[in-house]
Amino acid sequence: MLTFATGTTEARNQSVPLEDYDAFGADRPLVEALRREGAAWAEPRAHALGALAGSAELLAAGRDANRHRPELQAFDRYGHRIDEVVYHPAYHRFMALAVEHELHSLPWRPAVSPTPAAEPGDRVHRGTCSDGAAHVARAAMFMTLSRTEPGHGCPISMTYSAIPALRAAPELAAEWEPRITATSYEPRLDPPGAKSSAIVGMAMTEKQGGSDVRANITVAEPADGAYRLTGHKWFCSAPMSDLFLVLAQTSDGLSCFAMPRITPDGARNAMRIQRLKDKLGNWSNASSEIELHGAFAQMVGEPGRGVPTIIEMVGHTRLDCVLGSTAGMRTATEQAIHHARHRAAFGKLLVEQPLMRNVLADLAIESEAATVTAMRLARAYDESGTDEAAVLFKRLATAVAKYWICKRGPGHAAEALECLGGNGYVEEWPLARVYREQPLLSVWEGSGNVIALDVLRALARTPAALGVFFDEVGLAAGADARLDAHVAALKAEFADPAELEARARRVVERMALALQGSLLVRHSPPEVADAFCATRLAGDGGLAYGTLPAGLDAGAIVERHAPDW
Repeated sequence: MLTFATGTTEARNQSVPLEDYDAFGADRPLVEALRREGAAWAEPRAHALGALAGSAELLAAGRDANRHRPELQAFDRYGHRIDEVVYHPAYHRFMALAVEHELHSLPWRPAVSPTPAAEPGDRVHRGTCSDGAAHVARAAMFMTLSRTEPGHGCPISMTYSAIPALRAAPELAAEWEPRITATSYEPRLDPPGAKSSAIVGMAMTEKQGGSDVRANITVAEPADGAYRLTGHKWFCSAPMSDLFLVLAQTSDGLSCFAMPRITPDGARNAMRIQRLKDKLGNWSNASSEIELHGAFAQMVGEPGRGVPTIIEMVGHTRLDCVLGSTAGMRTATEQAIHHARHRAAFGKLLVEQPLMRNVLADLAIESEAATVTAMRLARAYDESGTDEAAVLFKRLATAVAKYWICKRGPGHAAEALECLGGNGYVEEWPLARVYREQPLLSVWEGSGNVIALDVLRALARTPAALGVFFDEVGLAAGADARLDAHVAALKAEFADPAELEARARRVVERMALALQGSLLVRHSPPEVADAFCATRLAGDGGLAYGTLPAGLDAGAIVERHAPDW
């Protein structure tokens, strides 16, 4: 009889799973930012969601939602065309939690409403957000749940972002807004009148145009007081949504339309799902190619003003790209630190090794810089309803932050993955998914060149925005000579307009670093601000993470970002 030695299979010197913890409460920079930016009233509910998001059970559900990808069922067993996408139950669970916690609707709902402490059905009262900052509160909670499973954030983001665009058509908004902001999740494919809630998707780009949506060839023809759309869409996100915002050409030019999945008479709209995209990441969420064969739709906004109308949606989804990248950075940072605090090599814990501590601190600095920027940006969305300066800052800073934070995400994930060695490259561990997810956020809603040029476009249309931006950065003037020098050099970039378009990426990068430096100098511990200014502004650091100069308190930075402090 064969026998096997078992001693070699005993797991030793392995880090323990990071689970059953408060994912919100463990993130010190995020907790501080929630309070500072005016949403302290939401802290109890953020902790409740954080405890759920960090639970072993929900972390496992996040893995399941990505392991079992959506499947297209174009036909039923009788041969009828149904064009349905089937998701794993874990995906629906995240959607239900996000909707129940108002991550799709909080800024658009009344100031007082019952909301959940944890699971749907287990309800508490959230109190009065008399100080506002609903976008700030929603941003913190959106990031918290997205860290556990990021794919569901796409339809949640589009649903949240659709409201400002739909309000360009008051009658449509009156019909759909109560459903869109409802706190129940109903994934079944029913006529709008048979459901009390709705999820919104969008279909803008076409294969021949991509980001150049004015090259779209989908046509909208008037019919019985509405329109019929004929054409294709190369990317249709969340194709099982109840309503889609779509761009199509009319005799007046490119226009925006609301296209329901089920028509008012209860029939399935003439929207055919050609296939689901086989994506690098974002596996739990379906993205598709569709064809429209006379699909029923209603115009949103003015004829020929499709881009200005839908840009109201795009601005908010770009904010969520920033939030998603920031959430991924936090996951990567805390996983790397957690591993290093439990894994030993060469006689001591990894976190005690000077070079590893340097890498971890550098990752933490990047994560905190993204966090303070994302939350300050969210406050601008709260203030823009009453403050013209906030409108200008929001418009410019959204593009600046979208460019830089989303651009930094993939490299940050790669370095954090390396901290786990070979384990980091294995799908059973969480950083492989983060690594695959981060590039999406720098592509979605405008890749690098599109966003950098959008910054220049914003400055051309509203030159006063640059002054508002420098006013924000200038709140830290005199606090750090390195920041002051960086800001002075940045202003000189704008003093020389020659070939500004060719320099757009460099200029936008410097704008982002100026904003991050100002926020960190004002709000973060001295060791974090000092390290950021030394390496990102003064250049006393290398191109790779882990090149912090001697004399910085790397240990204090790492401890601040440890998830189990």
